[in-house]
Amino acid sequence: MHRSRSTKIVATLGPATSSEERIRAIFAAGVDVFRLNFSHGTVDDHRARVDIIRALEAEFGRPIGVLADLQGPKIRVGTFVGDRAHLTPGQPFRLDMTKEPGTTKRAPLPHPEIFQAIQVGSTLLIDDGRIRLRVRKHSEDTIDTEVEIGGDVSNRKGVNVPDVLLPLSPLTPKDRRDLDSALELGVDWVALSFVQRAADIAELRKLVGDRAAIMAKMEKPGAIEHLDDILAITDGLMVARGDLGVELPPEDVPPIQKMMLRAARELGKPVVVATQMLDSMVHSPTPTRAEASDVATAVYDGADAVMLSAESASGDYPVEAVQMMNRILARVERDPVYRQINDASRHEPEATSADAISAAARQCAHTLSAAAIVTYTTSGSTTLRAARERPDVPILCLTPKMATARRLALVWGVHAAFAEDAHNFADMVQRARVMALQEKLARPDDRLVITAGVPFGTPGATNILRIARA
Repeated sequence: MHRSRSTKIVATLGPATSSEERIRAIFAAGVDVFRLNFSHGTVDDHRARVDIIRALEAEFGRPIGVLADLQGPKIRVGTFVGDRAHLTPGQPFRLDMTKEPGTTKRAPLPHPEIFQAIQVGSTLLIDDGRIRLRVRKHSEDTIDTEVEIGGDVSNRKGVNVPDVLLPLSPLTPKDRRDLDSALELGVDWVALSFVQRAADIAELRKLVGDRAAIMAKMEKPGAIEHLDDILAITDGLMVARGDLGVELPPEDVPPIQKMMLRAARELGKPVVVATQMLDSMVHSPTPTRAEASDVATAVYDGADAVMLSAESASGDYPVEAVQMMNRILARVERDPVYRQINDASRHEPEATSADAISAAARQCAHTLSAAAIVTYTTSGSTTLRAARERPDVPILCLTPKMATARRLALVWGVHAAFAEDAHNFADMVQRARVMALQEKLARPDDRLVITAGVPFGTPGATNILRIARA
């Protein structure tokens, strides 16, 4: 079973997609990777969903990725007298450390780290930016602000501090418990929320080791400033446009999205574009034309995957949302302009044998009209290099590690399959032929371009290119 497109679909599971019937339906509709949102649900909920996914994987013989998304620290105001207060533009408003319910003049903010880091002139955003405050002065336990954008604010609404690097670990005690549970469930990717710098990824890496790949969620302006350092240490990126759009002007988000996609592709790191992609399909069977265009833009920009959140987790039309996403991706990839953009945005290979082989494989596949590129990999690095080249044929990844196959389910153009490592050159070619035919990526006598590393089974040692007939 393989998809007829290169861009992958990530779908969030939730109340609307908890049953075996619904998970099977959205998998059949096109889902490649399932996201478990640890902001919601219990460990037992997530375990039941993983059991269903692994049963589908065994039934269809196709590795399926599972991504655990950690909640991260949530900064919120306290409660209010009468559960809400109305703020007027221009009025003074104080945030403090007391536990007294808030009024129209002040509110509790039980987060000492904000009081430590805040500066005069900083912006505080409440309720996804619906309320905007400007800091006029502050002390160890008070922040005096002026209301710039007013309105009603109610209990425990979220607070964003876009222009301050907060002395916060992105891993709360809850996240550490959830991480232990996720790793026990055998997830393939762990997404870290509230990333501000590379040290945040390093902190998670110490806990995860090699048990899962790590994805940095880019939702803080500070993370954009440290993008190169974060990319150097993470395995992938998620462009979380929802939170990013709260903390940045909306007009800044599209160019930043494109910049992150370019930077990650240059390093061969997969990128997921997420949040509000088909948002109207939470309650409508069809998306807006603007949403369809937004998804298409992410594909034209070279995203490895696009993600559904509430659309599949709690919406009224989860199956239809996946089907629509699948249709948009397939249509864009048939557009000749899509191939032209991919070719024009290709980066020069690095001066390594692995990069040279991967670039040559793409060129050979194109020149010979090959049916597929076949990569042998243990760690996944060979296949990631092949995907970075964005060839115009599928990439069949053969790996003896199921964990690697599942992680690569997220990567552009990759059809991963579990297979024993080759023992010699003849075995390498024979296994590639058999698997390409078995996976229906080639027909008898089609050409195949095969890459591998010698000695066989050595991670990262891509140094062979062979052309064979299926």
